[in-house]
Amino acid sequence: MRGIEDPQDGLFSFLSLEERVPEAHPLRAIRTMVNRALSELHESLSQQYARAGRPSIPPEQLLRASLLQILYSIRSERLLVEQLDYNLLFRWFVGLSIEEPVWNHSTFSKNRERIFADALAGALLERILAQAREAKLLSEEHFSVDGTLIQAWASQKSFRPEGKEGPPSTEGGGRNPTADYRGQPRSNATHASTTDPQARLYRKNHGSEARLAYLGHVLMENRHGLVVDVCVTHATGMAEREAAVRMATEIPGTRRVTLAADKGYDTTGCVQGLRERGVTPHVAQNTKRPGGSAIDRRTTRHPGYAVSQKKRKRIEEIFGWSKTVGLIRQVKLRGLARIAPFFTLHTAAYNLVRMRNLIQPTARGKPEELPLFA
Repeated sequence: MRGIEDPQDGLFSFLSLEERVPEAHPLRAIRTMVNRALSELHESLSQQYARAGRPSIPPEQLLRASLLQILYSIRSERLLVEQLDYNLLFRWFVGLSIEEPVWNHSTFSKNRERIFADALAGALLERILAQAREAKLLSEEHFSVDGTLIQAWASQKSFRPEGKEGPPSTEGGGRNPTADYRGQPRSNATHASTTDPQARLYRKNHGSEARLAYLGHVLMENRHGLVVDVCVTHATGMAEREAAVRMATEIPGTRRVTLAADKGYDTTGCVQGLRERGVTPHVAQNTKRPGGSAIDRRTTRHPGYAVSQKKRKRIEEIFGWSKTVGLIRQVKLRGLARIAPFFTLHTAAYNLVRMRNLIQPTARGKPEELPLFA
């Protein structure tokens, strides 16, 4: 018998948002971990607001919404707010009821300096790592480090000589004229971007083009590939090695640890700096380097060196996830102070997905590897 379409809406709904979300949905475990971390940050969040005045939008809801934007590859906050208006799953995760109105997208911009500060994003990452430590997912001895290019939200035409208003030469008119930079020397010492002055012209290797960018650095533990530390720096040739030594120094504990890295870290200064801080540098040997590799047989002869070289490649999964699912291939923010907490929030989202896959059991009693959210 053919069913008849009934366009009339029901007067009442007898199902709550909690009942509409399946028990096995991956966001359930993630929401539990996020709520626990945010409850521990209650005092820190309260200090960001005045005791009197008009009540604001709960910062916990804004942080949950920002995590959703990363997990589901929503390219703008305007689209995120639009989905929060009709997507019941998103409303449940953020903590909005069915009838509760959604805030304006400009709320994120107005509260960015307050709740998206670098210290708060780092505290959220630390609370998530504490849960991973309780579940015995973290290695306390073996780590890997690497950096990735974060393209700045600025065009090449904005990279101009300091003190000059326009590009070297233009053809045609309009808001986006053609510019010809052939034969014009361009250097970070003499040029700066008028759109994002803190961005630097940088190329990752000799075969790639130079772009206005920042560098994001990640310290990963080698047991399950979770991010334990993160930072964002100006794009310079020394930034990756300097960040590696700095993050290695901040590894908690007194025991000796190993740090794996690629050939770009095989320099005398980096290797010596790690050894002076009690870190064994399991750095890939760069035999083509003038003067030879800084890593000798006293390091490579140990079986652990080969294991570290195998494990360190998992750090590329973090960068790959953040650039395909996340939003850091080219950030829509300007300035180091804004990009750094945004990058930290991405690594926290990656840890949540990875921890859910490791902790959440299936009907068969084994962890279920989830596909990408997007």
